[in-house]
Amino acid sequence: MNDSHRPIIWKNHELFLLDQRILPHKEEFIPVRNIDDCIQAIKDMVVRGAPCIGFTAIYGIALWVKQLTDLTVESARKAADAMIGARPTAVNLSYEANRCYEIIRIALKDGKSKEQIYDQLVEHGSCQIEESEEKNTVMAEIGIAELKKKYPSKKWNLMTHCNTGFLACGSLGTALGVISLAHRKGHVEHVYADETRPYLQGSRLTAFELGKENIPYSIVVEGAASYLLSHGKVDAIFVGADRIAANGDTANKVGTATLAIVAHHYRIPFYVVAPVSSFDITLAHGKEIEIEMREMNEITEFRGQRIAPVGAISVNPSFDVTDHQLITGIICERGLINPAVKGDLVRVVKS
Repeated sequence: MNDSHRPIIWKNHELFLLDQRILPHKEEFIPVRNIDDCIQAIKDMVVRGAPCIGFTAIYGIALWVKQLTDLTVESARKAADAMIGARPTAVNLSYEANRCYEIIRIALKDGKSKEQIYDQLVEHGSCQIEESEEKNTVMAEIGIAELKKKYPSKKWNLMTHCNTGFLACGSLGTALGVISLAHRKGHVEHVYADETRPYLQGSRLTAFELGKENIPYSIVVEGAASYLLSHGKVDAIFVGADRIAANGDTANKVGTATLAIVAHHYRIPFYVVAPVSSFDITLAHGKEIEIEMREMNEITEFRGQRIAPVGAISVNPSFDVTDHQLITGIICERGLINPAVKGDLVRVVKS
C-alpha cells in the first residue's frame, strides 16, 4: 500500500496521522508526539475507524513508554485506561490498549528494559497493520463468494454506510474492502455511499476512497435508502462494526440500524464485515454496549458556521445498535456467522 492510501505512518520513531477532518480537500499528515496528542487525535477524529483507532493506540503507548523515566505496571494500567477513555464504543481501542498493557506487564515481569518494551510495542503495531491486510482480504473473499451464490450472472449494485476502507482500517478495509476487491475482480456495477450525518464520513471519506480506486459511485443521504431499495437499485449492503455483542447485535455508526430495518423490509441482504477484534462476547446483547454521545455543535454547526437557530439543542449519538435478527450474515476472518443461529458467533470466535 502506498502512502496516499495509508492513514497511519510510523517513521523514524515518529507517528504521523492523515488528518481525516479536512479530507477530501486536503491530504495533510499531522505529527503525534506523545500519548496526550494521541488521545486527543482519537477524540477529535483526526484518525477514526475502529481498526485504525486501535493501531494508533499501540503507537501512542509506545511513544509514552519511550518518553518515560520510570515504567511500572501501575502507570501502564493508567495509560491504557486513559487511551480507552478516548472513544468508548469502539472495542478495537480497548482491545489493543489492553494488549499493550499485557505486553508491558509481562515484559516487566521478565526483566526487560524500557527500550526493549518500546521496540516490542512498535513491532506489535506494525504486525497488526500487516495482519489486518491479510485478514481483510480473507473477509473480502468470503463476501464475494456469498454474492456469487446470490447473483452469479450479473454485476452488483452495492451500498455501504459510513467509512470502512483504508482510511478506517489502515489496509484493504472491511465492508469497503469487500467492495474494493469485488471491483478489482470485475463484479461491481455501481456503489451507493451513504452521506453519513453529521460528520459526513460517507461523502467526505468513502467517496474519496472510491474515487481513488476508480469505482463508479453515487453519494446518497441516509433518507434515500428506502427509495433505492424499493426500486431494486441495490443488490446487497455491506457495513462495518465498532462492537459486536455475543448474540450478534452490532454497534456501528449511527444510521446503520435504520438502514438494516429498511433492508429487512425490502429483503435486501445486509452484511456486517468486521475482524474478531471487533467482537465483545463479554456482552450478551447490544443493550449492554456503551454508546458514545458527541458534542451538540456537530449537528447545530458546520465547520464553525451555525446552521440551527440560536439556542437550539441536539442529541448526537455517534453509534446505534443493529438487532442481530436484521443481519443476513457477519463476516469475519474465520468465516461467515449466521446471527439467527444461537451461539454461532461465540463458537466462531472461540474456534
